[in-house]
Amino acid sequence: MRIRVVIVDDHPLVAEGIEALLESYDDIEVAATLGDGQTMIDRLSDLDPDVILMDLNMPGLGGLSATEMILERAPETRILVLSMHDTPEYVSTALSHGARGYVLKDVPTDEIKEAIDAVMRGERYLCTGATGALTPINAGGRDPLTTREQTVLLQLAQGKSNKEVALALNISVRTVETHRKNIKRKLDISTTAGLTRYAMEHGVLQGTGANV
Repeated sequence: MRIRVVIVDDHPLVAEGIEALLESYDDIEVAATLGDGQTMIDRLSDLDPDVILMDLNMPGLGGLSATEMILERAPETRILVLSMHDTPEYVSTALSHGARGYVLKDVPTDEIKEAIDAVMRGERYLCTGATGALTPINAGGRDPLTTREQTVLLQLAQGKSNKEVALALNISVRTVETHRKNIKRKLDISTTAGLTRYAMEHGVLQGTGANV
């Protein structure tokens, strides 16, 4: 069986270059190249990919949010983040949102194939420039944020109210308030502006296409 791959990147030259590379392998089929996360979600069922190469910074729905939504619908999908950012915050945030691996865009071409093979075997793959970022987001050694808390932080950092976050995540306002309280306690931050600043400094907002 050939491995069905979808490339999600808003830079056509990047996507086309990766597609040309992958199409040279007999065991890989590039099912589509898409320009944003929402289109990937809309076409998830009909494309039915084994592996998604996901950029982080895209217009509309960014890579982090798209990753969480895809895994809620198709938890067996392997998502490999493809990014130009090599900071620990970016890498650990992507992994905590469910990505199986992290590959920098400037890696040798055969390393992308190596990454795909690794996640198909059920392994996690970090390229050489990302191997130093294996710990989840934390602040000064305090308890790390859970994946759900990071999702709530992402929403709050976009300026959404508790009610808007509840609607977006299909949870109760009371649950949002609890998450918000826990986030502030763990990060030792008391204001919404502080949460936004933390999100920007630690690579959380980059998945939304925000300018950071």
